[in-house]
Amino acid sequence: MFVHNRLHLRHFGRTDDFLMKRPARFVDAHVHLWKLDAEIAYPWLTPPFSDAGVTGNVGAIAVNYGLDEYLEDAAAWNVEGIVHIDAGAAPKDALSETQWLQSIADARGMPNAIVGFAGLHEPNVEAVLEAQASYKNVRGIRHIVNWHRDAGKTYSERDLTTDPQWRAGYALLAKYGLSFDCQIYPGQMPVIAALAAEHPDIPVMLNHAGMLIDAGDDALAEWKNGMTALAALPHVSVKLSGFGIVDHGWTPESIRPLILTAIDLFGVDRVMAASDFPTDKLFGSFDETVGALASAVSDFSETERDAIFAANALRIYRIA
Repeated sequence: MFVHNRLHLRHFGRTDDFLMKRPARFVDAHVHLWKLDAEIAYPWLTPPFSDAGVTGNVGAIAVNYGLDEYLEDAAAWNVEGIVHIDAGAAPKDALSETQWLQSIADARGMPNAIVGFAGLHEPNVEAVLEAQASYKNVRGIRHIVNWHRDAGKTYSERDLTTDPQWRAGYALLAKYGLSFDCQIYPGQMPVIAALAAEHPDIPVMLNHAGMLIDAGDDALAEWKNGMTALAALPHVSVKLSGFGIVDHGWTPESIRPLILTAIDLFGVDRVMAASDFPTDKLFGSFDETVGALASAVSDFSETERDAIFAANALRIYRIA
């Protein structure tokens, strides 16, 4: 059984205190589902597990997590839709994952939008993009490209954002009407901002509020400068999610300034609240995680809160 850290509840008081701040509806802009006994491999969810890396030991979430499990975690919230983001399946199984997700959507109405995987630097990328785009709920592609000089924080051996072949693959997204879910670190933001500016016909959804992984004033300034450059592009939006990944000991107080800064930069109409479940289940319950987002914007108008928690995701991910 998964046991999360109860520390965060002390910052809210009673659970009911922050559940009272819930928006009227929630369209979760970043969700993962997986079935580990299916014919789809998830290397990062396969033992042996290690405490190393950004996320740390993922053994607690290396269990089947389907729509029923998600809806149980989100029971206190009026979930009207979810956006499924590629869940780290082996690249060879990317299309199988999409096929599985589409079958769930066809049967149950969720996921309402699917963001699949494609290795944008691979020689066969166009064939994969064409195949992904053939599924009716697919809206975009995510290829995680977090690169950091610190070997303990990097997701890849080199910075693919500067690779000509990767950039050529990125340019193909527009041909197939696909958006790009962008998971990077602040140091990569200037390069991505310049690339996105060259392709205004490719919507970009910045994952996890830009992943401020480093501490200190210089790191915060780098993050804010990069976020400012991205926010200057009207086709770029940002998700308020994933705070536990970069700070395992997050609190509502620690993430509130980041949330409000992101909203100030991008505007109320280009930010989306998201749970990042079950990955962020490693660092807090659903109520704690999404409740912290709701608490941060509790003084906003009802219309603004609905935009952040539902309307923006519906529009940006083209959900009918």
